[in-house]
Amino acid sequence: MSQRRVSPQMVADLSSPVVRARLQAHIDSGGDLPPSGAPDEYAALFERVYPAEADRRAYLDAKTAGARPSYGHLALATFMRAHRTRIVWTTNFDSLIADACAKVYNSTAALTTATLDGPELAEQAINEERWPVEIKLHGDFRSRRLKNTGDELRRQDARLRKLLVQSCQRFGLVVVGYSGRDESVMEALEGVLGESGALPAGLFWLHRGEDPPLPRVVELLVRLAESNVDAALVRVENFDETLRDLVRLTDGIDTEALDAFAAARQRWTAAPRPGGSRGWPVVRLNALPLTQTPSLCRRVVCAIGGYSEVRAAVQRARANLLTARTSAGVLCYGADDEVRAAFEPHGITDFDLHTIEHRRLRYESGERGLLRDALTSALVRQRGLDQVVRQRSSDLLAPADVSEEAFAPLRSLVGPLSGTVKAHAELRWREGIGVRLGWADDRLWLLIEPRVVLEGRTEGNRAAAADFARERTVRRYNRQLNDLIGFWANLLAGDGSDLRALGIGDGVDATFCLSPDTGFSWRARA
Repeated sequence: MSQRRVSPQMVADLSSPVVRARLQAHIDSGGDLPPSGAPDEYAALFERVYPAEADRRAYLDAKTAGARPSYGHLALATFMRAHRTRIVWTTNFDSLIADACAKVYNSTAALTTATLDGPELAEQAINEERWPVEIKLHGDFRSRRLKNTGDELRRQDARLRKLLVQSCQRFGLVVVGYSGRDESVMEALEGVLGESGALPAGLFWLHRGEDPPLPRVVELLVRLAESNVDAALVRVENFDETLRDLVRLTDGIDTEALDAFAAARQRWTAAPRPGGSRGWPVVRLNALPLTQTPSLCRRVVCAIGGYSEVRAAVQRARANLLTARTSAGVLCYGADDEVRAAFEPHGITDFDLHTIEHRRLRYESGERGLLRDALTSALVRQRGLDQVVRQRSSDLLAPADVSEEAFAPLRSLVGPLSGTVKAHAELRWREGIGVRLGWADDRLWLLIEPRVVLEGRTEGNRAAAADFARERTVRRYNRQLNDLIGFWANLLAGDGSDLRALGIGDGVDATFCLSPDTGFSWRARA
């Protein structure tokens, strides 16, 4: 069978699904390589391209030369320093974890790294609990299939895999950035099955992409669950974003190295004042600066559970409260008598004010979530908008009564502001914006995104909803989007006066001020 030649230019952009499909078709056409997704696919392809081990090693060394730790590596090292992560088992062979630990610990001596040629070092470090420990499972035979290694390496590999099984009898395990293709590692994880008390904190397999995980991974998770182990597949975007979210959700860790990393990547420059006749701004951003944010909220300490129990308590008391559940207690805005009515049944032991830490607002903390809810509540209350709540954002809708004069400019830009989708009377739509809080330049911003918000979506009308939203917005080019952002910015900011979440006279309310000037832009004022 002849193979069609594939030039480097044809497969230059490996991020493109079309390019990947073309390359896979070329590989499959030979008929002598493992199919896509096979456990030995990577090793077989690598050995076909670089038959000599020396060439494979030179290629990998060139690819890892100059590599620097990402945010995810630094976050992992931060968890290690906070004693939230004790052991890292890796099939990688770079030094990124060690480099990240050196930055976080300000020392190269804190981390114990054990490789394939030194299994006794790994055993000693774990037995003596000299945390943190990094164990490189692939060592020097990283680029070859296990069957090609010598007897000595196979024995050393067996010692490390046995240590992995023993470790899983003491700790839980989070698998990230690993597909499950490696026979030796999967055999070790399957060796945990049937061990009494194994994985006491569970096994969570973080999976990236739209494709399903390998069947062997699914089978492992199912068998663990059948053995009453807390095992789950968790879909994620990527390593860095996953670790970022974990940092935001974890209290009591020192994020100094992470803050320094983020600051080093930011390059803020002042926008020049406009000149000439070409108009301004050249780039219109969709971030409105919060010129005033609350510095305090109410804190209640009582014997209540998580957020779902807090929400249920507020509903039972029929109280008008905005709440967040944190390790410090229940944080809230509202009238004091309503706060007490909601939480007194749970035995209030502390009823005080809580200072909102400016530093924590850069993360998705409880304080930031509370401020997000309070700001959207203020906009709904004082700007005549309706609201659809989502997990970390909200949609604000033009009012059902579109006769209000304040929305006349919006009608002139987009036409009708509400209606139903043709042939789908249950599918209702309204003009609105998605809003969320973002952090940049050491401050909070309100991010707005003009959109069509649909209600009444089901599996049966999902395609019709997507088609309608696309057709209604596809011709909103730069000028139209600029005008839309301008309308919403002026409507939300108003005359610059205070925005109050609840408008109460007793208790603690949240007060904001917004500027209509979008981020890093400038406009002349009359």
